[in-house]
Amino acid sequence: MKTIFKILFIATIAFSSNAQTLKSNTGLKGGYNLAAVSFDGETETGQRHSFHIGFYGESFLSESVVLQVELLYSQQGYELKDNSGTFTQKLDYINLPLMLKIYPDEAFFLEAGPQVGLAVSHKEEFDSNFGLFDTSQEFDPESFDWGINFGAGFKTESGITLGARYHLGKGSIYDEGNPKNRVWQFYIGFDF
Repeated sequence: MKTIFKILFIATIAFSSNAQTLKSNTGLKGGYNLAAVSFDGETETGQRHSFHIGFYGESFLSESVVLQVELLYSQQGYELKDNSGTFTQKLDYINLPLMLKIYPDEAFFLEAGPQVGLAVSHKEEFDSNFGLFDTSQEFDPESFDWGINFGAGFKTESGITLGARYHLGKGSIYDEGNPKNRVWQFYIGFDF
């Protein structure tokens, strides 16, 4: 975990120093999450429909290579439905992705990179479809999450980005069952 933080710290310093000599942009991004959790790498839960929002800064390392740092609030977790009701696990994070973006042509990009996250809230709810049996609890997940992101998208000359990204969580949310975050993100971004 310390190695990931060191890499992010060094990349942020490199990003800041390169921003003075190369083209750089900052902006706001947000979008739709389809979040799930994988248990023991074998079974995956139903998806929680939620959102993410935050800021990004990007620096062009060359004409076709960009380093992008983001700070995002992201609602994650999962949802399970059956005849007795709906169980929802709500995990909210502050995430710090560090993305390397490659532009094979002027507008289309591919992106990949590590992400660390800090759990800021967690709640589990059961909706029995009958108010008397509804419950709500709070448990303590692991404070830190980490993983790898992969994605692709389009960016216009005016600075509007449309993209899709998959987060493959590598850190366990709890000790039991080895649950890991799996999140599809569909987003739009606007350069300032």
